[in-house]
Amino acid sequence: MRHSPHLRAPHLRARAEIDLAALRSNVRALSARVAPGGAALMAVVKADAYGHGMVESARAARQAGARWLGTATPHEALALRAAGIEGPLMCWLWTPGDPWLPCVEADIDVSVSDLWALAEVRDAARRAGRTARVQLKADTGLGRSGCQPADWTELVATALAGQAAGELTVTGLWSHLACADEPGHPSIDAQLDRFHEMAEHAEKAGVEPEVRHIANSAAALTLPRTHFDLVRVGIALYGISPSPDIGRPEDFGLRPVMTLSASLAQVKGVPAGHGVGYGHTHTTGHDTTLGLVPAGYADGIPRQASGHGPLLIEGETAWRRVAGRVAMDQFTVDLGGATLAPGSRALLFGPGDRGEPTAQDWADAAGTIAYEIVTRIGPRVPRVFLNESTTPTDARGSWEAAWSR
Repeated sequence: MRHSPHLRAPHLRARAEIDLAALRSNVRALSARVAPGGAALMAVVKADAYGHGMVESARAARQAGARWLGTATPHEALALRAAGIEGPLMCWLWTPGDPWLPCVEADIDVSVSDLWALAEVRDAARRAGRTARVQLKADTGLGRSGCQPADWTELVATALAGQAAGELTVTGLWSHLACADEPGHPSIDAQLDRFHEMAEHAEKAGVEPEVRHIANSAAALTLPRTHFDLVRVGIALYGISPSPDIGRPEDFGLRPVMTLSASLAQVKGVPAGHGVGYGHTHTTGHDTTLGLVPAGYADGIPRQASGHGPLLIEGETAWRRVAGRVAMDQFTVDLGGATLAPGSRALLFGPGDRGEPTAQDWADAAGTIAYEIVTRIGPRVPRVFLNESTTPTDARGSWEAAWSR
């Protein structure tokens, strides 16, 4: 087990344990799901790998066979290169003046949706004295980044002019689905039809893409017709279902990678009628024991889960709930008179092996999605990496050993 290098204490205030064996297993399960159609897997590690640690997660994904890596920002992609991670790598969220030149020099595939971006990457390629790798993004109906169909002909023609000048190579054509996590949504087929049309136009004009891709995690799991040459897997990589509507992680052979826990900072008895937390939104109904969990919304614990967020206390079998409001650095749990010592561990979420809540349970309590629960865990919570070695291990055994520390 390893944790952030500046943290040496054997017992941490709070920690997010990241099971890299589970992540590698998820990559293999996802690759097997899309392989029959010939699609490769892109492991999306943006936003610090959805809160799981970008560099470590990227390395584990590569070890398990992910052919591509994907990030949102060029700064994330450059950080991976700086960490020595090689191989196909793409980034897609650009603003004017972003570091096009370093990305061209680092052999990173850059996404282009607009003529201004194409002009900037062509200029960077000329300054670098090398050919840029460019993927053209089509807006097939999501309405975020991507080129509108009315502007596609000009974008493709301008990209091909840059290709003819030796400034760039169009390596990919891609788009993003809006409602893949809603089974049967009519926008899915509408977007697929538009993507086929726009890709066909580009190819007839002379583009010979290495990859075409539109599938996200939900589509990778449930929509084989969307797989094309590559699928971009984000949340499923970390063992979380994109939506309860399409199934649970175990339905797809996936295992949650993050376990979030904290040590009780104080345990004290209080009388009946005692207010708890800001606004006294919780008042004790009888003499009881309160436990203080030293993590709050500054650490990513959603304030919207005040009074509802579930957790499992060490040695217990039934969930307890957040008592009162989640504060910036801490929240309280009513222990119902249980005798516990400071330092006892409170497990907020994990795979569910010991009956603990999952990230989806916290999402339900906060009225949000599980993506937000794991991604928002802040930098004050150290990531403790389990199973960094690729030697086969018993993930459950590692988890139980971590619980006992």
